[in-house]
This record gives sequence, structure tokens and C-alpha cells, in this order.
Amino acid sequence: MSANDQVQGGMSAGSKRVALLARAGAAREQLRLALHEAGADIVLEDDPNAIDPQTLGDAAPQVVLVALEAAIEDSLSRFDDVLHDPAVAVIFDEAELAARREGWEAKRWARHLSAKLNGHADVLPPGGEIDDTRPEPGLPRTPAQIHADARIEPHLQEAQGVAFELPRGGLSLVETDEGPGSDQAFDPENWKPAEDPSHAMPLQHGFGEAAEQAPAVVQESAVSVPPPLPPAAPAKSSGLTLELESLHATAAGTSGNVVRGAALLFAGIGGPDAVRKVLADLPPDLSRPVLVQLRLDGGRYDNLVKQMERVSTLPVLLAKAGETAHGAHVYVLPNDVAVDVVEGVVHFAEGTLQPETLIAALPAAESAVLLLSGSDPAQVEAALALAAQGGLAAGQSPQGCYDPAASKALAARGGKVATPAELATHLASHWPD
Repeated sequence: MSANDQVQGGMSAGSKRVALLARAGAAREQLRLALHEAGADIVLEDDPNAIDPQTLGDAAPQVVLVALEAAIEDSLSRFDDVLHDPAVAVIFDEAELAARREGWEAKRWARHLSAKLNGHADVLPPGGEIDDTRPEPGLPRTPAQIHADARIEPHLQEAQGVAFELPRGGLSLVETDEGPGSDQAFDPENWKPAEDPSHAMPLQHGFGEAAEQAPAVVQESAVSVPPPLPPAAPAKSSGLTLELESLHATAAGTSGNVVRGAALLFAGIGGPDAVRKVLADLPPDLSRPVLVQLRLDGGRYDNLVKQMERVSTLPVLLAKAGETAHGAHVYVLPNDVAVDVVEGVVHFAEGTLQPETLIAALPAAESAVLLLSGSDPAQVEAALALAAQGGLAAGQSPQGCYDPAASKALAARGGKVATPAELATHLASHWPD
């Protein structure tokens, strides 16, 4: 399809030149409509399997929007010259999700796309803002008046979409006189927390206090408990010692070294492109692990791993509970994985990541924090505290950054900001070994 066929009349001089790479179908139709609503100048729209790299290069896009699906993944590597160009921003969207968006959800995504293209954070619908620049006589409108015609259905739909991601458990149901089939089968006056067997486990040596210092566990049981056995005679030493450090070394095996500290990359809106550019310029022998937290609407972190693998000089893995982070590896953190730091070493566990707590738990001198596009400004304070103790804290330069709120807050406090390529250089030089 010709680029001229896609140029719409009346585009402003400031419209971003966008190439839409997507297979024909509902996803491409939805993304085209979203680009038009965002005021984009679509200079190319085609199936990446059907065009050559020269066609994309000749279109000279400022932004490339890719409807990601398995059928085009192998073709994307042919366009690396454009997709890796620092002057070109790349936005990935899941084709399956794009095809399903409609109504309120489609409008919301279009507003976020507009914010990405135009470099602002205004994602409110028309009329959602209040103009206080020209006050009217009389009392201001009350919240009830402002929201008198507001519809609750869109919020209910959004809540339903995330309901299954919320924590569960914690309540035990009790039967009442009404019987188990009654609407009153749950008695709020008599509920109790569900028992958690992990609470009765003693602390293990090497993780917190020593086991012998832990208080005795009280067990409520109808069965009598036998008296404790007399202490065994001390075994003769064989000259071997078992230490936490040696356990880490054994766990590493051939997949890399377990080391203290880590590099944390935080990103959000507009972040995938920045993360790709940082990973592309990291050296293959980086001594610390790199942890990437990138919030995705669809939660398809497996696809994100595949895309980062294409550009990264380091192996890219999806973090899994029960594993330990190794040096010279990149770990993408999904929503259901938390990070624990034990004696400076990063371990993955089930739960939810707490960024500020994680930053504070890392050994500062052996760690780094990069705040890329879309990062939460609330992380700035913890990042600066790490830098004050010898760590590296830096943000993405506001130029070319879709959502620079965290970077601006960091710079205002005297922190460093740089382009993604420069951030990769700073990160590599922070650990010369």
C-alpha cells in the first residue's frame, strides 16, 4: 500500500510520521482508527511479511507501530536498521488485544497512544478536565454535580478485567443458622483468617535469625507431643564447611555467576523502545543481573522476552519464583513475581514487586537504578538514596521520552539523565570488572 494513500488531508505540520506494520484484519483496522484519532500521519501501512526493509526505510517514519503476533515475529528482524534507529520510536501492541478493543476501551487506548505520539501525559477524555482559568460567579460546583451524569459501567468493566489479578484468600466461611444455601452463609461477625501453615515454620539458618534462636513453635493438637530427644553428640568435623556463598555458587551451575547487586530498569508508557535500546548496547560480559519491570496492558511478558532477545547481547529470561538471578543475564519481571534480596543476592519469589523496598534492600555500591519512560516518580527518592551510598541512579533524557515525569523529578534533585544508549554506557562503566 502506497504511503501517499495513507496520508490524510488536514494533518498538522507537527503530526508524527507513523508506519503501521500489521497483517490485514481487525487489529490493523483498530490501530489505524486509533492513529487517526491521535492525529498521526500514517506514511505506511502494510503486512511486514509482504514488504522489504527498503520500503520501510523510504517511508522515513518517526514512529513504528507494530501489531505483534507469532505470524510476523520472524519477519521483524529484517527491519532492524529502522527499528534500532535511535531517532525512531517503536511501539508494540498485541494484535489479539487490539482486535478485541471496542467502545470505551478502544477510546481509552487511543488516548494513551496520543500521549505517546505527542509526548504528554494527558489521557483524560474530553470534558474530564475542569477549567479554573475563568471562574464563574457563585459557589463552585460540588463533586456530586460534576459527576451527576457520569456512567459507572466503564469502571465496572475495567474492574472486572483486573479482578482475577487481585490477591485471594484470607477469609474462612462459617455456616449460620440459615444453612449453607442461604444468602447469609457468610457471617461477617465470625469470620477468621484462613490458616497459613507457613506461619508455623521455624526460621532457616542463613535467612534471617539462626534456627536455634527461633522460639519454639506451639502446636494445638489433640495428640500428645513426645518429649524432645536429648541432644546428639557433636559429629567430628571432616574439614568441610557449608556456607551460603558456596550454595549460591553451586546453584549457578553453567548458567552464570550468582553475584551481589543488580541493575533495575523501570519503565511504563513508551518504555519498550527505551528498554530495547539500553539492552542493545550493554556488553555481553556485564557482571550483574539486569531486572526489567515494564508494565504491560495485556500482561504478555513471554512475547516481551522474545522481542528483547532479538536486540540484547545478554540472555533474556522470564523471572520465575524459586530461581536466583545470575550475572550477565536479563530478567523480565511479570506481575506475579516478587524480588527478595538475601545477603545482597537477588532471589525471585511469588508475590508482587515493591520497587522502593527492593531498591533499599540492594547493596548500593553494587547496584544501579535506571528510570526510563513511564517510570513512577515515587521511585526517585529511593533511587537517590541508593546513589548517595555509591550506587548508580539515572533517568532517560526528557528529549524523545514519552513520559519523562520520573526523569524530570530525578533531574530536579540533581540526578543524571541521558539517552538510552548513554545509560547503557554508564551502566557498563559502573562495574568495570
